[in-house]
Amino acid sequence: MWLSEIMLQQTTVPTVAPYFDRFVARWPDVLALAAVSLDEVLQLWQGLGYYARARNLHACARAVVERHGGRFPDDPAELRALPGIGLYSAGAIAAIAFDRRTAAIDGNVERVVARLYAVHEPLREAKPRLRAFAAALVPEERAGDFAQALMDLGATVCTPRRPRCVLCPWRVCCAAAAAGIADAIPARSEKPDRPSRYGVAFWLTRGDGAVLVRRRPEKGLLGGMTEIPSTPWRSRPWALGEAIEIAPAAAEWAPLPGTVRHGFTHFRLELAIVTGYGEADGLWSQVDRLGEHALPTLMKKVARHAVSALAA
Repeated sequence: MWLSEIMLQQTTVPTVAPYFDRFVARWPDVLALAAVSLDEVLQLWQGLGYYARARNLHACARAVVERHGGRFPDDPAELRALPGIGLYSAGAIAAIAFDRRTAAIDGNVERVVARLYAVHEPLREAKPRLRAFAAALVPEERAGDFAQALMDLGATVCTPRRPRCVLCPWRVCCAAAAAGIADAIPARSEKPDRPSRYGVAFWLTRGDGAVLVRRRPEKGLLGGMTEIPSTPWRSRPWALGEAIEIAPAAAEWAPLPGTVRHGFTHFRLELAIVTGYGEADGLWSQVDRLGEHALPTLMKKVARHAVSALAA
């Protein structure tokens, strides 16, 4: 239950399903997950994105073992005190896994409740009211079944666009349906434009063909993951000369044609790639073994681009 809830944060079920199966096959319980290194978790997580979830997953497993003897608490407040478990996840775990009478309020549930009570404000502004409404709806018994039913109602019937009100079991008591305004609720907030950032990645190889990689800091974007060394990512492009000043080694750096583009939640990134030959302190990997490292999707793109450009 906990593993699926963490994996499904901002990720669809079809994407998560094979990752979930691999995690459960490799670490069948929280004790097994707590016993392994973060690197092993990140390596199996690579490609799923939002890597802070993987770091929190590992930290949470260890906290459950250390604080609770390897058993998850059933109290929402105690669950929220664990790494990576927020208000929704705590409610979902408490309700579904332990049948505690508590609300599990995800985006689907917020939308259902907003329509049920005809709350016109955008979800961000209406969240406190919607939480109060949702909490009052939870029945005394079978809270877990109710939580899952409400989520499914939002996912399959009370959808963001063109809700299927004719099929909804709550149609007779839904204020938005009665007023014929279900499709207009909740009001949609304007999404801010994502800014662009720029960087330069350094594809350094040595005599045996290995390429230099490094591990990113534990905290921050892509924390703890393996990367091709690069400049900081900033709001303006880098000139070749200034990028080379902070290269990981002294080499005759040459730019490769093209760039690698990647979208993060809050910004778009464009990386130029320069290639060089030399030695440097750090972690080295043969190109055909890069997959053994916890390489995020962005760095897989960099590796593919560099290999393809050098082979052309």
